[in-house]
Amino acid sequence: MKKLVDYSLSIVYLLYFGLVLVIFHVAQVVSFHVFGKQAHKKTVDWMNAAISYGWYLTGSSIQFNNQANLPTDRPIIFVPNHQSMFDISPIIWFLRRHTPIFVSKVELAHGIPGVSYNLRKSGAALIDRKDPKQAIVEIARLGKLIQETKRSAVIFPEGTRTRSPQGEMKPFVTGGVATLLKRAPSALVVPIAIRGTGHFNPKGLFPLTSFSRMSWTVLPGIEPTGRTPDEVVRLAQESIAKELGHTIQAGV
Repeated sequence: MKKLVDYSLSIVYLLYFGLVLVIFHVAQVVSFHVFGKQAHKKTVDWMNAAISYGWYLTGSSIQFNNQANLPTDRPIIFVPNHQSMFDISPIIWFLRRHTPIFVSKVELAHGIPGVSYNLRKSGAALIDRKDPKQAIVEIARLGKLIQETKRSAVIFPEGTRTRSPQGEMKPFVTGGVATLLKRAPSALVVPIAIRGTGHFNPKGLFPLTSFSRMSWTVLPGIEPTGRTPDEVVRLAQESIAKELGHTIQAGV
């Protein structure tokens, strides 16, 4: 019976999801070319609100908790754990005041209505994981951007999604955060603990798991001054693991 509910509600949500992407893709193009970058940003914010709150169609819920006093006069590097493609939309919506800009795979810059257009226009670091030199250049460019604009970057240091049934986290990789800090030396590093999104879509987009409980918890920031990037990243992962009650895999 539960599988039937999952399949039925997944169809409802995915029809809604596709409609949201198409409508907001058109809205983004119009807002960017007619009204400018700020109007485009607001359109993206509302697209991600629609994606996030649409999960109620599956009987699921989202909760956002902010334990940090986030500054607006300096750049921020948000460092979340990564379970699902659905990790992203609530970060964009609930942290919209800080204009989060993502480090993303270059493959996502084409072919996905709404999402790909935003990645190309937002200043996202579009990295080719087969070309480390290109990835470093892109991440460095994003670091310089947030240093100059006092905006924020979002990087998933696990590198890929983790859906361990035991709740384990992959070790965080330091390189991307280190590159951002090098170009944005005044940035505050802020961990985000994400819970439940891997359970929501354990097998991809279909079927989704109805009545899931998902949450995003912004944890206290970590001052990089006087710490090595390795130490900063380690502290961020330990903070997330403690919040989630997870273990960290010894290696991959």
